Amino acid sequence: MSRSWVVVPMFNEATVIGSVVTGLLEEFSHVVCVDDGSSDGSAAIARSAGAVVVQHPVNLGQGAALQTGFEYALQDPELEAVITFDADGQHRVADAAVMLARVRAGEADVVLGSRFLEGSADVSRLKRLVLRTAALQSRMSTGLQLTDAHNGLRVIAAPVVAKINLTQNRMAHASELIQQLAELKPVLVEHPVEIVYTEYSKAKGQSLLNGVNILADLFFR
Repeated sequence: MSRSWVVVPMFNEATVIGSVVTGLLEEFSHVVCVDDGSSDGSAAIARSAGAVVVQHPVNLGQGAALQTGFEYALQDPELEAVITFDADGQHRVADAAVMLARVRAGEADVVLGSRFLEGSADVSRLKRLVLRTAALQSRMSTGLQLTDAHNGLRVIAAPVVAKINLTQNRMAHASELIQQLAELKPVLVEHPVEIVYTEYSKAKGQSLLNGVNILADLFFR
């Protein structure tokens, strides 16, 4: 019987990771949190909530955490697909489940979440600029007509995961992943998803410095 693994990169998410893992386990049986050098007890909380936890001794970046999660999931001989899911609570489990169903139905090898596919998401001007720039850069470099290249909610079939090798550890890993997918040429579709923006997730991912870092990674990597 085939199965999927949810890969959750995690860095200092003690405030929310317990509820994120609990919510995932209501739908998915296999969740691995990759603790990227957290110092706030995130690993213990995720483990107590029921996730498998793999730990980096120091902070290496989200790209490195994703690659570690991919490699862990690929050890499962019955792996069907990997779902990447952010640790800050902004993704919806229901969206992940529908995206996985599309892969299982044979509709696609890769399903990428998009907050812009059915209109404009409620994001700040800075975030919108960063995401639109990332999407434009992705189209120019890969030819893929994506609307949301930096969305962390994805479902990728196991044979594709096995061919991915992320070397960009920081924010540029998302563009690197799209580049590799373009080269692999799997059947790829986008799926409309809702992002749940909370004060916590905004503080974690929508600061001015974070936006500048994403743009710098895109153009100077």
